[in-house]
Amino acid sequence: MQQNVNKSAWESVVQDAGSLSRWLTSKNGLLTVLTVVVCMVVLITHWPALSAQAISFDDSRYFVDNWLVRSPSWDSARRFLTEVIEPSTVGGYYQPLTMISLMLDYAIGGQTDSLISFHRTSLLLHVANTALIIVLLYQLFGQVWIAAAVGLLFGVHPLTVEPIPWIGERKTLLAAFFTLWSLNFYIRYVHKGGWKPYTGCIVMYVLALMSKPTSTPLPAVMLLMDFWPLRRMSWRAFLEKLPLFVVGGASAVITYLSQSLTASVIMPESYGLMRVPQVICHNIIFYLYKMIWPANLSSHYAFPDPLGFLTPMVMIGVIGTFILIPLLLLSLRWTRAALTGWLIFFVMVFPTMQMLQFSDVIASDKFVYLPSIGILMIVAAFLGWICADGVYRHEARYATVAIIVLLLAGAESFGTRHYLACWKDTASLFAQMTRVTPNAISPRNNLGVALAERGDVNQAMELFNEVLKMKPGNTEAHLNLGKLLADQGKYDEAMRHYKEVLRLLPNDAAAYQHVAVMLVNDGRLEEAIEVLRKGLEYKPRNSAMLHIGLGTIYMQQGKVDQAIPEFQIAVRQRPDSTTFNNLGVALSLKGKIDEAIKCHKKAIQLDPRNAEAYYNLGNIFYSQDNFKKAIGEYEKAVSINPKYTKAHINLGVSLMEEGWLDQAARHLAEALKIEPNNVMAHYNMAAVMTEGDWLEEAVKEYRQVLQLQPQDANVHCALGDVLVKQARYEEAAAEYNEALRINPQNSQAQEGLKKISSMQHSEQPAK
Repeated sequence: MQQNVNKSAWESVVQDAGSLSRWLTSKNGLLTVLTVVVCMVVLITHWPALSAQAISFDDSRYFVDNWLVRSPSWDSARRFLTEVIEPSTVGGYYQPLTMISLMLDYAIGGQTDSLISFHRTSLLLHVANTALIIVLLYQLFGQVWIAAAVGLLFGVHPLTVEPIPWIGERKTLLAAFFTLWSLNFYIRYVHKGGWKPYTGCIVMYVLALMSKPTSTPLPAVMLLMDFWPLRRMSWRAFLEKLPLFVVGGASAVITYLSQSLTASVIMPESYGLMRVPQVICHNIIFYLYKMIWPANLSSHYAFPDPLGFLTPMVMIGVIGTFILIPLLLLSLRWTRAALTGWLIFFVMVFPTMQMLQFSDVIASDKFVYLPSIGILMIVAAFLGWICADGVYRHEARYATVAIIVLLLAGAESFGTRHYLACWKDTASLFAQMTRVTPNAISPRNNLGVALAERGDVNQAMELFNEVLKMKPGNTEAHLNLGKLLADQGKYDEAMRHYKEVLRLLPNDAAAYQHVAVMLVNDGRLEEAIEVLRKGLEYKPRNSAMLHIGLGTIYMQQGKVDQAIPEFQIAVRQRPDSTTFNNLGVALSLKGKIDEAIKCHKKAIQLDPRNAEAYYNLGNIFYSQDNFKKAIGEYEKAVSINPKYTKAHINLGVSLMEEGWLDQAARHLAEALKIEPNNVMAHYNMAAVMTEGDWLEEAVKEYRQVLQLQPQDANVHCALGDVLVKQARYEEAAAEYNEALRINPQNSQAQEGLKKISSMQHSEQPAK
């Protein structure tokens, strides 16, 4: 009986193994295995992107300074979804899914000093896009190995690097993800029919447009696929895409309006109509060249200056285009693949061809991430043609193709790793751009900012001056140079640069803010207020910073009633952690404690690493004699910022109030380690020493305070009290007398002298 059971179990195992073997040798099984293998290779190749710390051009708008992204909530998501024509945080166009995805990455730990959560999502999206391309090519051509090979060449290509470590380019990856899903659903619909894949196609197209509107030409791409390789071009094929064309048309209108209202759109006639063919010809050859030879990559390819037919790159583009187009047309005698694949590429890349100029670059690697589908289809068709005669008769041909693909993938992987190294930090990234395009303005400005942030001020100033020699009217360079000069106390030189910015851009909020900061540092508070008020008259886009500036100055002047309305306006316009914290401080000074606590807690909710919000909340609890709660908040502040001197001091004082003298002394010692001459730290350390009867240490601390602040009568009295405890009456009397010299009405000194006199009298021996 037992033998039968064992035999039956063995037969079951054999059957399962046979089923697995059959599945693995089937097309679906082989497709799954090869897709997983390719995705693993892509993941490993791009793995260094996870440690990239570079902040690129618009990352500040997408994350660093974007208060909605840094305020994860349903309300933030609602605003991203409903602000269609005029997005409030990132100007340009409607991209709510991109912003929500970045917000979610921030919610799970994304910070300016740790970008791994952003890069992890982007890398996974790229891996998913690679898998979708493999499935797409398999559905189109039915050849598993070729689909996997071409997917591998896409996944590890250096041109795919840029959207992964560039936070603001999440939109490129997300739009590609939904677009590829839409195409796969469409091909499924073509092969199988049914309303489900058709609906899926439309839904995914809408989601792609909500990620980045460069997916708009997708219906035209589907029509081209109907021509080849699907070969089903007909009126029915056109009519079934009408809903997609309607959606795409609406998206195009929204995009144009949004770009016009919140950013900029330069029409072709502004530069002359000949500029259009020049740019198109340049980009056609430029992109094909970068795909074939992806070296010297950059996130910024500047417009040639001057831009004309005699400019070398434009001339090469024109000649190359006039050679390429006839060859593509001629290829129709043998195949539709070459022309159709190229047209798919061209149609997809067309929205970024700068017909309506929206940026200062003529081309960008990220622009070809999704359009490369057309070129990949040509490659897949070509490999399919080579391998069309059968496996058994042409093994050498297959082996040759496999070796070439693997060698190309290896070379691409090497190039990808090399380019990823440029993204290790911001300075390295912009240094690479400056090397590739030495005459470009934006990379030099950004490199200067990065160098200044890490302390290379002189080198940064050289770069800004170079920019102004190249383009004297560059407001960004004037602004950056003015800030560095102001930081050095060279206010007259700084003011000259700020005035030039305001002459060129009268509504530049940052310039007004920098001028105000400079005036405040020079003690000219009323002039700073006038500057900020003047800036608000121009109704700048980022007026919140001017209201924050006004509120801060009013706080310095003790005008809390005037500061509160300014901070309240700032909170409405920019509800981020800093503005809530500022409002909380003002409300606390006005005695509106409950409202202040709510503001500080909101600031902490928006940014759990806002050390100042914890510190200010601790101050409120301390003022209420709730020392245990105050200790908790101060401890959070110093854990976030171990160099936060004031938090260490207040934590030490709170611990002393609770009787925990050793811990109090430790935090006060930490404050003195950070700022050896901090008077309050020495004074409170003396108080802790006195409380613990460590009198000699207390004397040393008080004497240290008096070296820094010799005219403080209260400190002289405190030192006198400690000396009295040590029976050092003459020294104590000297301290009390010094206190009376400074303040003849000091009652503590008077009482101290009486006490000394009484004690000395009682110690005299009786006669």
